[in-house]
Amino acid sequence: MSAPACGPLKEGITPLMNEVLWNRLTAPQLRELAARDAVVLLPVGATEQHGPHLPTGVDDLLAAEVSRRAAVIAAEHTGVVVTPSVWSGLSEHHISFGGTFSVSLSTMHALLRDICRSVLRAGFSRILIVNGHGGNMTALNALTTELTAELSVPLACTSYFTAGREVVHDTLEAQPGLMHACEGETSLMMAAFPELVRTENLDAAWGPGITLPAESTDPVYIAVSFDRITESGVAGNARAATAEKGERLLAGCAQALADIILGDPWEKAADALLWR
Repeated sequence: MSAPACGPLKEGITPLMNEVLWNRLTAPQLRELAARDAVVLLPVGATEQHGPHLPTGVDDLLAAEVSRRAAVIAAEHTGVVVTPSVWSGLSEHHISFGGTFSVSLSTMHALLRDICRSVLRAGFSRILIVNGHGGNMTALNALTTELTAELSVPLACTSYFTAGREVVHDTLEAQPGLMHACEGETSLMMAAFPELVRTENLDAAWGPGITLPAESTDPVYIAVSFDRITESGVAGNARAATAEKGERLLAGCAQALADIILGDPWEKAADALLWR
């Protein structure tokens, strides 16, 4: 089930140069993209505490920004559009620090179902959920399975930092992977949203290292409030962050995400869905 080639836009429908954001395009432009079988990226983040130096919107901002950059890259070869982001996720473990929104699993399920259904009703058929929050990973994998069955359309899901795991590992110096408000996230924010980084608080922005729950090899999972892990709200060492590292991470993760888009994971998934 190969996707049809994306041809030129019809006369009279001229998108802004490099414009890939759903809410900056008109309905006729989106109808034309749907007719070209464009890929839809759905960023899912969180709004939660990120230590003394970063804003609460880190996961939401970065999921949306990496998705936008990936879409610009992929748009040179195929139709692609990025929806407005889902700004709240599963963040119960951060509630004790304040400044945090958290939704239940059932709310996340209902919200994603309705958003995906709206995308499908708009004429699109290929949706990639792009996660930006470690606490969403396990849930989104399960919900992707549920929604594929409910909507009878193959969905795909990734986290930008796992798609770009190689560049994350090669770039960071103080930790092996992305943690929380850490060298990685702070570097990303320094590159993408430097005005939001409180550099005067970096001296206090460190804490013990952690492994994301979805990547843990521990034989037992236990829910633990984040204040039992770190007093600062930080896991990892933000003091090692630089804007140069952040730009490398942004570029590498965006390219990895664009490679996923152009690799068309929906074709294999659709064949499996039909076989079932």
